[in-house]
Amino acid sequence: MDLKQSTLDKIDQLVPRYPDMRSAALPLCHLVQEDLGYLSNESIEWIAKRLELEPINISEIVTFYPMLKTAAPGRYQVRVCRTLSCALAGAYKTCKQFEEAFDCKVGSTSDDGLVSLEYVECHADCGRAPVVMVGEKEYTGVKTDEANELIEKIKSGTVETE
Repeated sequence: MDLKQSTLDKIDQLVPRYPDMRSAALPLCHLVQEDLGYLSNESIEWIAKRLELEPINISEIVTFYPMLKTAAPGRYQVRVCRTLSCALAGAYKTCKQFEEAFDCKVGSTSDDGLVSLEYVECHADCGRAPVVMVGEKEYTGVKTDEANELIEKIKSGTVETE
């Protein structure tokens, strides 16, 4: 496992701040995932060893928190808001379009590795629902036509993600 030196430095600064090293487990998971994109079995074992814990202790954390991923994400992470305003504005229909276009169910990554698709809770832009994020770029009012445009941009690699 190859973590960036900056990540290792952050970890070395973080761990001593906790009187019980076990308490640093979740922050370490976040740092490693931020660096690698997900938490592999190897990284889970590395975190456990670094904190003098058993791998099962880290696996319990990773499987509990939905924001921690155990599989490599797709090239594009598509997150569709499903809270009330977005749901009423058609978010479920929009998400279905993404599922069909990429042959990818919510909560998984397409076989070609292009897209990871997930529902999320509130992007805090309810007045312009439904909201979809691709990477860190927010797209608002994503109904049928807008979803089709976004799908084509993702397929062609011309979609903005930041």
